[in-house]
Amino acid sequence: MKVRLLDLAHARSGDKGDMANVGVIALRPEWYPLLVEHLTLARVKQHFAGVITGDVQRYELPNLRAINFLLQGALDGGGTMSLKMDAQGKVFSTAMLRMVLDVPDEQARTLGLPPAPTP
Repeated sequence: MKVRLLDLAHARSGDKGDMANVGVIALRPEWYPLLVEHLTLARVKQHFAGVITGDVQRYELPNLRAINFLLQGALDGGGTMSLKMDAQGKVFSTAMLRMVLDVPDEQARTLGLPPAPTP
């Protein structure tokens, strides 16, 4: 089943130098393990391909039911140097939530996940 990350989590983002961070927080406690399983480094790198120039790091925060991602090379040098419209990385959280995850049907039904709307 296709599931929008937007329906499973909320997110916050910010910056430090040329790095953006995106914290993704499960909306329900039972959905956190699903995020840990499906919101992988590879998936996040693929999602932001062409937008960031560096590596991605991932930190799990189970006590907060959250995962924090550090996106290196995201801001063209940082807020004071960049000519990007969003030099502080505030929209990376919105961009992350636009991701669609492929969740096995049985797992999605068991967790009561809402399917992504069909276009």
